[in-house]
Formats: sequence, C-alpha cells, structure tokens
Amino acid sequence: MGVLVTDLDGTLLGGTDAERRRLHGILSRHPRITVVFATGRGLASVREVLADPLVPRPRWIIADVGASVADGRDLSTVMDVQSRLREGWPGAARVRDALSGFPALRYQDGVAQDGRCSFHLRPGDLTGELVSAVAALGCSWAYSADRYFDVLPPRASKGAAVRALARAQGWALADVLVAGDSLNDLSMFGIGAHGVVVGGAEPALGRAVAADETVYRTEQHGAAGIVAGLRNLGWVAPEHALVVGYHRPPRVWTSTGWRAPTSPNGILPTLCAVLGAERGDDRDVSALWVAGSVVDDDLPDPDVGEHGLRPALSLERFDYAAWSAYFHRACKEMLWPALMSQPERMCFDSAAWTEYRTVNRRFAEHIADRAAERGTIWLHDYNLWLVPGLLRAARPDLRVGLFHHTPFPPVRIFDALPVAAEVRTSLTALDWAGFQTEGFAANFRATLGESDAPPRVSVHPLGVDREAIDALVRARGPRARSFAGRLVLSVERLDYVKAPERKVAAVAALLAADPALHGRLRFRLVCPPPESGITAYDSTRIALEDRIADVNDRFGTATWQPVEYLPHNLSFVEVLDEYLAADVFWVTSLQDGMNLTAKEFVAAQSAAGGSGVLVLSRYAGAAEQLGRGALLTDPRSPIDLVRVLRRALRMPRRERRARMTRLSTALGHEHPRHWAAGIIAAIEGGAPDPGPPPVAASAAGTA
Repeated sequence: MGVLVTDLDGTLLGGTDAERRRLHGILSRHPRITVVFATGRGLASVREVLADPLVPRPRWIIADVGASVADGRDLSTVMDVQSRLREGWPGAARVRDALSGFPALRYQDGVAQDGRCSFHLRPGDLTGELVSAVAALGCSWAYSADRYFDVLPPRASKGAAVRALARAQGWALADVLVAGDSLNDLSMFGIGAHGVVVGGAEPALGRAVAADETVYRTEQHGAAGIVAGLRNLGWVAPEHALVVGYHRPPRVWTSTGWRAPTSPNGILPTLCAVLGAERGDDRDVSALWVAGSVVDDDLPDPDVGEHGLRPALSLERFDYAAWSAYFHRACKEMLWPALMSQPERMCFDSAAWTEYRTVNRRFAEHIADRAAERGTIWLHDYNLWLVPGLLRAARPDLRVGLFHHTPFPPVRIFDALPVAAEVRTSLTALDWAGFQTEGFAANFRATLGESDAPPRVSVHPLGVDREAIDALVRARGPRARSFAGRLVLSVERLDYVKAPERKVAAVAALLAADPALHGRLRFRLVCPPPESGITAYDSTRIALEDRIADVNDRFGTATWQPVEYLPHNLSFVEVLDEYLAADVFWVTSLQDGMNLTAKEFVAAQSAAGGSGVLVLSRYAGAAEQLGRGALLTDPRSPIDLVRVLRRALRMPRRERRARMTRLSTALGHEHPRHWAAGIIAAIEGGAPDPGPPPVAASAAGTA
C-alpha cells in the first residue's frame, strides 16, 4: 500500500498515549503500510524506544540524522546503503578536533551517535565561519530546534537516506509518506514523496515547505498528526462522527453476497433506516457500523467496500473457536441467564470469559481507531459490556452510549455474576444508558449505586414500522381462513425464556378441561432454532418436541392436531399472514426486553380491521405500553396461563374490538427511525437523567 517514514521525537512519539495507541492500532490493522523510522537518535537510543508497547515495530530504521541505516527486525546494519551515505566521512575525532576552536559548540557527550557529530549550539552562534569550517572538512550539517547542530557525512541526511533505501527496496517515492516536525526533517520533504508536517512543528519547517503542494499540514500533534496524514492520502479508512457497535452486521453474508433482513422491524433494519442504509440519495452520512465476523472457509471474505449499502460497514474478524467461546459460552451461558433473572442457569467458564474480554478489547480498539474526534459511539446490548471502560481509557473525547435491548436484572442477580465488579466498572464509564422500560432503568441505576459520575439514563421503548406493515397488509388483501375453529399463535425463537413448553402444557390442560374445544382449537407455534453453536437450548428443544408429541398423541385425530409446530424461519410476509389469521396471539416470556412480535401483531390486525386478542406476559417489556389493551398473563403460573387463554378464546366480539382499538392507540405511529434518532441525540448530550417517574397504577390489573 505505501511506506510511512516518520521522525520519532515530536512526531511518532508526540501526542497523548491515547493518540499513540490509536496510531499503533491503525498501523497494525494496515500491515501493507511499511513503517520506517527516520530519527536523529543513534541506534542504541532507538533500541530503548522499541521497548515502548505503543511504538509500532519498524521494518527499517534511519538513524543518526541519516548517517545510519538498519534492518528493523534485528537492528543489523544495511551495509550497502549505509556505506554510500557515509562516503567522505572524516571520522568523529577529526571533526571534533577541527571544530575545537568554536567554543560555542558543546559536544553532546553521553548521546549515542555514529557516523556524525552532534553538538548543542545557540542560534546566534551559527556563523558563516562555522559553516565554512564544516565545508572545509568535506561534511554537511543540519540545525534544528534552535539547539541541535549535527555534522554529517557529505552525502548523509534523512532525505538522502530515504531516497537510497527506496532505491534499494524498489519503492516509488510517490508511494512514500514522510512525517516530521523539525528542520532536521526538512531534507525528507524535497525528495518527491508525500509529506505531513504535524502540529507544533518548528515554524521554520512550516515556512520552508509552505509552497510545496505535496506536503499536508495539520494542527494535530504527534501521532495524531501522522494519522491525519495517512487519512489525507486515503491510506487508511476515514473517521466517522457516529460509530455503531453491535456484535452482528446489519446483513448476512452469503455465497451470493449480502442478504438483508426480511422484516422491517427490529434493531438491524431500524438502524439501517436511520443511518441511511436504505436511501438512494447521495447525502453524506458519516456513520460506521462495527461488527464481528467469523472466518468461514466455505465462504469468500465478506466484501465491505463495495456492498453499496449504508451505513459503512467495518468487520472485526474472529476464528470460530474464539467467537464460540465469547458468544455461545460467555454471552449465552453466563450473561444471558442473569439478564433473564435465572441465575441458577449461569455457567461460568473462565476461559470463555477471557475470550469475552478479548473480543470486547478488539471491538474497543476497532471503534477507537475509526471514530472521529469527539465522535458519538452507540453500543448495543450486553455483548459489549466491557467496551465502555476500554473506550473511556483510550478515547476520553468520545461520547459513549449503550442501549439494552434485553432486560437489565435486579442488583441481587447482577451481583451473582462472578464478573459483576468488572462489568460495573465498565458501565460506569458510559455517558448514557438506555432501556426499554423504566423497571430495567431502575435496576441499572441501583446496580451502579453511588457512582461519582453516573451515566445519564433514559427509557426508549422500541416500536415497529407501521407504515411498512400497513402497506404489506393492503397488498395481501383479504385471505380465506384454512381452519374453521380458533387459532392461537405464537412466533418466537427457541429459548427457555419464551416458555414454549409451558404453553403446550396449558393447551393440554385446557383441552382436558373443555372437550368442546377438541377439533376446534389449534395452537400454532412458529419456533425457529437459535443460531448454530448454542447448546444451552438443546434440552429445551428436546423437552418441547416430546411435550408436543405427547399432546398430539393424546388429543389428536386423523384430521386434527391441536399443536402445529413450525421449527423454522418464515419470511415476514408469511409471518404477517399468520398474524392476520390468528384469533389469539400468545406471548408467555418469563422475561423479555420488549417483544416486537406482540407489536407486529397489533399493527397487522389494526391495519386489516381485525379483532384478534393479545395475551401478553406481564414480564415482557411491551406490557408497560400495551398492558391496558392486552390480557396480561403470568407464565410462571400454570393455572393463570390456562385461565387467561380460556378468557381470550371466549371473549365477546365487542370487547375484542375495543381492546384492539386501545392496543392500536397505545402502539402509536412513531417510526423506529425516530426512536433511533432520539437515542443518538440523547447520547450526544440530551437532558440529564430525571430519575424514576412517580409511581402509577399498574396495568397488571387489567387482565
């Protein structure tokens, strides 16, 4: 890609640790950029610099103001290049002896140097007589920082060394970027390479290159200035004012390219809408989506540069073993049970948690590398809980927010996590945290306790795209029912938290108590499996399938099966048809952040003028918004599950219509993109957390 030739003091070593770490990360992510040091230091001094973990490893080293050239791998001398640069050097002893008559020159004893003589000299003492004396020796000289006077071999300079090394390595100077801040770097800017003068440079250097169009000048100091120069040339990816951090990309990579989600609802299509991914115009949206990607030998490498969709996508790649430890074990087997208030299911694996830390660290480094100064970072969910603390240390200029789509557990359950203290420390570093319900927000506030500077907290329940659903319903038109009885529908991924077994058991109990429902009640369970690799749900799947077989064997006939089980994904249009056909939509989550399927059902039924009944778990986040129109149920109570389902099936048409009207009103018409835009504004500095609202009457009594 190119060659970066950089001075050390004031340039590569300049700036804050965070800026140096940022440059190091960028260079490590762009291995095609060859790094060359060009310094006034001697090699012994450069060796000490290389011990700094924030210093990138150079492939080549130009030292002693261009008099020495070494291989960066082992610091061995590149003899064929160095010998030509040192031709005509009379030796340090002769130089010092010849210049001993200039008392203003003070030799730098104790400073590692080879092939040159370095002195301290005040500007007023740089006289024509001194310059003539150096010329009489057949030497050249360099003066910088109003202090350093270097006597060099006649052919030596940083610029000459870069040119000689480029010739030896076959580099075109048009592929070289030189970076510096002092006059001893000036020789590099006149060799035909690109250049960047970093902020805080010697004014004389700026004046000397002012008319050179190949030199980029930036106000960014040190390492940050080098980053600016790299970005100016397009050698590294541009910075973004808004970075979204989510463990998944917004689309699925397949052998035929990127596949978009089929549903218009959920976090992936919502973020794509607000960040401009679906727009066909040319408006600039300076947003970047950072996601994880598992290396798959059966697929070509994901194409993030030419996918033609926005926001821009940047992938952090992981091998399958590391990702499985992070996501399948740490996230799903330890953190997920805590979020779902089932601590008895937590399975702590120290090796998996180590991978969780590693994945979060790599996400944080990736985001830090790509975020613009004072940029906005929007993180999503518990999968990235450690990123806020890492970003605060690396990029304190950023505004960092995290939205929890999942529930947030009570303090006593959060504290049951073996890593609770580590996570709490990271979450305290947030600027803003958002939640689906006030209850989850209250749990978060209590978990952080008496933090000195707690994050701002607000509640933003996610909705659905009613415009898209209305359009699809109109396009579908009236459809004949395939079943003359009552259809109860559930649409959910396979998860013990959704309590699918309990629903099947409730159907069995209802059929046993009411023979009149035989042949007239059908429970359709659309229950696709989780992504491959998650074993935590295997026992749930086995128990569910066994229970379904038992119920169908017990009550079914040759022409009727009480439970229809669809263990696969349906397209959104197919799901919409199911919503429209259902008499009852049944949500029984033991815990749920929101539950968008309940909202989709309401939107679909309302669009079609239907009067379906929503039976909704009181533990779903949607119950706060829809509780006065739904029948709330307690899925932890087998008796309540049966009682509320029976009531839904027997509900008079007038009550069904009245409840659907209340549900439609409560759902509202705010587009999810407005939800996302509001969150971005909140992260960027909205109103302070007002605290919990006054206690209001619960909607739970409406069942």
